[in-house]
Amino acid sequence: MAAATGLGAVPFFFVQLDPQWAGICNGMAAGVMLAASFDLVQEGQDHGSGNWVMIGILAGGAFIWLCKKFLEQYGEVSMLDIKGADANKVILVIGIMTLHSFGEGSGVGVSFAGSKGFSQGLLVTLAIAVHNIPEGLAVSMVLSARGVSPQKAMLWSVITSLPQPIVAVPSFICADAFNKFLPFCTGFAAGCMIWMVVAEVLPDAFKEASPSQVASAATLSVAFMEALGTLLHTFGQGYSSEDASGFFVSLLFGLGPFLGGIILVSFALAFRLQHALLTGVASGVAFVLAAWRPSQLLLSSKMGFFPILLLLAAGSAFFHVSTSGILKLASRKKASVNDLSATSGFSVSALTLQSFLACGAVSLHALAEGLALGVAAPKAYGLGRHMVLPVSLHGLPRGAAVASITYGATDSWRGALATAALTGFAGPVSAIGAILAGIDYSLLDYWMVFACGALLPSFGSIFRRAIRVDKRRSSYGLMIGLVFASMCLTSTRLVCLHTPYCNSAPEAVT
Repeated sequence: MAAATGLGAVPFFFVQLDPQWAGICNGMAAGVMLAASFDLVQEGQDHGSGNWVMIGILAGGAFIWLCKKFLEQYGEVSMLDIKGADANKVILVIGIMTLHSFGEGSGVGVSFAGSKGFSQGLLVTLAIAVHNIPEGLAVSMVLSARGVSPQKAMLWSVITSLPQPIVAVPSFICADAFNKFLPFCTGFAAGCMIWMVVAEVLPDAFKEASPSQVASAATLSVAFMEALGTLLHTFGQGYSSEDASGFFVSLLFGLGPFLGGIILVSFALAFRLQHALLTGVASGVAFVLAAWRPSQLLLSSKMGFFPILLLLAAGSAFFHVSTSGILKLASRKKASVNDLSATSGFSVSALTLQSFLACGAVSLHALAEGLALGVAAPKAYGLGRHMVLPVSLHGLPRGAAVASITYGATDSWRGALATAALTGFAGPVSAIGAILAGIDYSLLDYWMVFACGALLPSFGSIFRRAIRVDKRRSSYGLMIGLVFASMCLTSTRLVCLHTPYCNSAPEAVT
């Protein structure tokens, strides 16, 4: 839960806020905090008398007002290289978001002690973890608008949620006692946030952006948080511990590609790897990914040679037809061989565009694998604990491929990590969709082979370009990619030989 809050700071590693956007972001932060306040009030009412919630709201408002007065009398304060009134506001925002985490942590502990035990607690934990991402975004917006670095914003976002895991344990052990205090605690945190939004966050937003922009941003944020809460509440109704395990493992499926991207970027920065070598690595990984599943199906006699060949050709043709128009547009530009300029003034090299399309092919492959995982995950015994390692290992080469091709084309490690994270997001989305839709394994092998076919032309054209630039380095990179991907996928197979899930195999659901 605490780590998920840090994800809210990720966008600020890639963008910088100008004054107008800082005001809009403050409006969005206000909306997130108001929506969180509504949720806390509702949670408090569910756990006891509404009178205690009301008393908590009043006490929270009075408390934060007294804190503000104390900080003003204390004099010049500083935090994170921020001084004066801005420092006071940052301290109050961080303090309030930390206070409200106590209530959420208590709710998690009490939910694990409820009648449904682990399954209910796991769903509540996942719901709060997802809910924490926009809350971390709100904290990061307030900090980034005042010049705080993305690294520090991420750290402080995580710190504001640290009370959740700390309080969850004693609240589970003493569930009855914590249950009695929850209405007051949630009301107290809500009162603090409401006061802070009206007195500090919104006035700051109005200084930088127009009232209509701030109001629109705040309204959209509240609507988004309410929709997210409703969606998570719907997920939590009527799902068994097996479904909860499936949701949990599906989310873990997204970590593998991101870890693979981190490994690749670390090596590239440490050894200053060149474009041709990185392109070769990505091509080698893609080739193994494209050949792995069809080879398994062929060797196990679950699909014939000609159906596999036909599906690979269909996937390859699909990718070629869907992307040829874009690539032809790039090749027509006469001003520069590698520059593609749109009427909006946006410029991107043709090589970068081709690399992004290749990343799209990897994401298509991840979507197909995610569907198979969604079928297999709820059927795994032991609440999926045996699936965590193989699922993570299976995503490493996919993340390394997209990070390698992006870093080689753009020379941006941040862009490489971003594409690895986005690719990792594709798998969990399709896996959770498969769980909710209740699909079976029928025809999934065909879809996976089709997705494998799309990898071949996407990376084939990129590798041919790299060969023309530097044949020796490209060949070395190709070998490294082949070995790395083969090791990861073979390790996946060995790790999960005795588990219900093994490389998206049909036996996973029997």
